[in-house]
Amino acid sequence: MFEGDFSTKELSCFYATIGLNVKKIRTKKKKSQLELALAIGHSSASFIAKAEIGIEGKHFNLEHLYKISKILEVDIRDFLTSPLEEDLIPSSPILC
Repeated sequence: MFEGDFSTKELSCFYATIGLNVKKIRTKKKKSQLELALAIGHSSASFIAKAEIGIEGKHFNLEHLYKISKILEVDIRDFLTSPLEEDLIPSSPILC
């Protein structure tokens, strides 16, 4: 049985994967960060921008992902899949 010892790096990679997938799907669906932020109840695009790239400790929680999946009309599981190599950014924390 797994003991639940999660490293900071492991969690950072997990959140980075989600952020990259949200950004990829959002841009594919032609939604701006501001449009998405307003639709999930935020007043500015800054939260979306920070959560997509994982800065200042910002990341999407389950409620965010649920709302975003409905707005973008995708399965919530799409945010959890490993990104394709061509989607990676050289400075991305996903290169873990």
